Amino acid sequence: MWSDKLKELGIELPAVAAPVAAYVPAVQAGNQVWTSGQLPFVDGNLPATGKVGAEVSQEDAYGYARQAALNALAAVDALVGIDNVERVLKVVGFVASDPAFTGQPGVVNGASELMQEIFGEAGAHARSAVGVAVLPMDTPVEVELVVELKG
Repeated sequence: MWSDKLKELGIELPAVAAPVAAYVPAVQAGNQVWTSGQLPFVDGNLPATGKVGAEVSQEDAYGYARQAALNALAAVDALVGIDNVERVLKVVGFVASDPAFTGQPGVVNGASELMQEIFGEAGAHARSAVGVAVLPMDTPVEVELVVELKG
């Protein structure tokens, strides 16, 4: 099912990122899973720090949003198994932005387009793309997911 689609796309879910504070990576509430905000960690390290539109390009930030979304999917997979996902309900993306930067929707497309690649029509979702002054560890992007489970 979705695990087969990941293989077909050549996407391997990373290990679940260790929380950087007092929270868990994801929780199940009824037939939904809500993830904590996920940073774009790769092998335990942030690939970049700084503000989008200043130290970080919009193109790079798009990739970081994609990586953060992969980390969120890894949290879902670890909790309930990726094949138990019925559909993606919501993506929330936070973009640490230079005051003049207004391209937050294009950055968060990195997460949204990944959901559509993997889940097809079941990846169509509601979304927020929010510009903020700063994020934890000076990461440029943070992404949260809400998914509905089968059954």
